Amino acid sequence: MTTDDDRPAAPFGRTLCAMVTPFTESGALDLDGARRLAEHLVSRGCDGLVLSGTTGESPTTTDAEKAALVTAVREAVGDRAALVAGVGTSDTRHTAALAVAAEQAGADGLLVVAPYYSRPPQDALEAHFSEVADASGLPVMLYDIPGRTGTRIEPDTVVRLAAHPRIVAVKDCAYDLLGTQKVLSRTGLAYYAGCDEQVLALYAVGAAGCVSTVANVVPRLFRSVLDAFDAGDTGRAALLQRGAIGLVESMMAAGLPGTVTAKALLGALGLPAGPVRAPLRPADPAATAGLLAAYEELAAASGQSQA
Repeated sequence: MTTDDDRPAAPFGRTLCAMVTPFTESGALDLDGARRLAEHLVSRGCDGLVLSGTTGESPTTTDAEKAALVTAVREAVGDRAALVAGVGTSDTRHTAALAVAAEQAGADGLLVVAPYYSRPPQDALEAHFSEVADASGLPVMLYDIPGRTGTRIEPDTVVRLAAHPRIVAVKDCAYDLLGTQKVLSRTGLAYYAGCDEQVLALYAVGAAGCVSTVANVVPRLFRSVLDAFDAGDTGRAALLQRGAIGLVESMMAAGLPGTVTAKALLGALGLPAGPVRAPLRPADPAATAGLLAAYEELAAASGQSQA
């Protein structure tokens, strides 16, 4: 299905935040904090939330915590935003079980990453995603991030997977603009930019939107980029995207994981986040000060707080 401008429909909204998972100071799951953060993000422009993804520290949360998080966030935002639950693991059976649990908890869709560490070949990848998609009635967003998993979901594999009725989208962190365009030209899959510096570039060639870590602290920003592009003001869209580069670089390319930087900034801004779980370690005071300076520079340039 495509829209009037031949852009694939956005099954989970356009501006999705890869939400952090708030924890208490003792390290327990903070469901009240998750509700408050989700409400904050949705009220400021995010029309979708990805829970228990990379930014949500999914490798360190239990199955029960993942389900409880979906239920709590659904209570907070109702039907105002799509909820996409990260269920990817390195075990097909475990991933399928998490898919069923996410559906029962109230998710609208599933984020399924390529199995990590074992590095399966493409035919095994295809079988894995198909089995997980068959496990529940929810639509699936493939998550292509070979820098973390060690395995690329090759464009030809994505094209074949697009034939599955419940595989509807891709979170694209592969840094392969040619490969993305090949899939867009041959399928109706909705592509979501998963790297904040590529939001406008991918949207310009037909992506459906973005899944942003930086949106935890600037939830309005990338919606503004996409809105400007849709309105035909491509110059303003480019200006907004370029204006964010200082914060994007500080959060995503300065040596600390995006989870760590997002939680440091959220804490500095008085929003729910809490600590990270080991093996991650919190940002030190100097790094937090640098992040806050980048945030404040962006806020000053835009003339308003982005939070």
